[in-house]
Amino acid sequence: MKCEHCTRKECSKKSKTEDAEDVSAEASASPARAGGEKGAFHKLADAKIFLSDCLACDSCVTAEEGVQLSQQNAKDFFRVLNLNKKCDTSEHKVLVVSVCPQSLPYFAAKFSLSVTDASRRLCGFLKGLGVHYVFDTTIAADFSILESQREFVRRYQQHGQDACALPMLTSACPGWVRYAERVLGRPVTPHLCTAKSPQQVMGSLVKDYFARQQNLSPEKIFHVIVAPCYDKKLEALREGFPAALHGSRGVDCVLTSGEIAQIMEQSDLSVKDAAVDTLLRAPVLCLVVEGETGVCRRFGDCREERVGRRDGAGADGYLAHVFRHAAKELFDEHVEEVTYRALRNRDFQEVTLEKNGEVLLRFAAAYGFRNIQNMVLKLRRGRLPYHFVEVLACPRGCLNGRGQARTEDGQADKALLRQMEGIYSALPVHPPETSAHVQALYQEWLEGSDSPKVQEALHTTFQSPEHCTDSLDIKW
Repeated sequence: MKCEHCTRKECSKKSKTEDAEDVSAEASASPARAGGEKGAFHKLADAKIFLSDCLACDSCVTAEEGVQLSQQNAKDFFRVLNLNKKCDTSEHKVLVVSVCPQSLPYFAAKFSLSVTDASRRLCGFLKGLGVHYVFDTTIAADFSILESQREFVRRYQQHGQDACALPMLTSACPGWVRYAERVLGRPVTPHLCTAKSPQQVMGSLVKDYFARQQNLSPEKIFHVIVAPCYDKKLEALREGFPAALHGSRGVDCVLTSGEIAQIMEQSDLSVKDAAVDTLLRAPVLCLVVEGETGVCRRFGDCREERVGRRDGAGADGYLAHVFRHAAKELFDEHVEEVTYRALRNRDFQEVTLEKNGEVLLRFAAAYGFRNIQNMVLKLRRGRLPYHFVEVLACPRGCLNGRGQARTEDGQADKALLRQMEGIYSALPVHPPETSAHVQALYQEWLEGSDSPKVQEALHTTFQSPEHCTDSLDIKW
């Protein structure tokens, strides 16, 4: 069966109009009580990943990936919750949920709350279900942006010796990365930034740093990501197995914002608001007795509850933060405000640094596959005039991820999306360099920002198959 966007002759995917299931993510339980019996569950409507949800149209999902993808659902989440209720503690897991910052405006707009209240309500709901820790992935985005900044400066300085050093293309969007790896291959993949995405960094933080802090093996932690798009599910499958994680994936399950909202709406759980936890000095699950004194010790409950954003329109703001850093490091120019200039459309914009009539830096943002296709054509022809491009598969950025702000027929809820964009843009901008938690973790977790551990924990590699489908003729 051929996809509507596919150039191959055969495809394992099925169209949205067919009755047969596509690669499905069946959500089969919600925390609502049935028949008055506490702990019983109602059945949620099946949540399916349709072709229109899969932004990385690389022709097909492999059979193995299809099986693994079918486990990325609320049913698996509730399976772990129910295991933790059993008397046999050997099967218990520490349940950790990490929430992407682009999901919070969705919950705020949907439930008519401020972002801070939405965060506290979501956290309280998850902990009411039995989740032990709730983090937000902002700290992981900070690590990703900081490493991207350093990599861009290094690539710029090496540009004369390495033709593939520039332009540097961001790699935080899993839809774009999957398309680049599976369809484009070389000469595009060498241009991808090697800094891990926020989701991948969060996986390393939870399954490595947090696990050691709690004296747990990584496989005893079940890590769930709440994200705005379905491609994050595929990203969780893509991740390799670093030695530090002993064969455990950094992310065990991804649930979209819409899936979580559905669970919340069908629940009659009495919710008490709660603050998100922090990875740095997170409180341990049980008290630890130290020495002969019998003194119980608990890590300090150091919370940094400040809901903010990075300097980007509906995304993590790689362009703005890397641009400012590069201007300062390379040309000693301080950029207070980054000025965007729309080119072909609102999803293709340009930012330049000029001095004495000379363009020193030329950055661009390319959102949506129509703009990505045009960018790749120019890159292959050696006519892409940019040093850096922030690439996102979703038009209008991550807030428009297909896992949230959708109508019943699967179309974008434009009114809700506009409300979300207003909420997100009103949040204060927190530059990653100002996070004391990130700097502390560089020292405590990685033994310094220049340590060899940084490469393993915060960077990745990309597949570059020899034979890729030439799909630049796809009509997105």
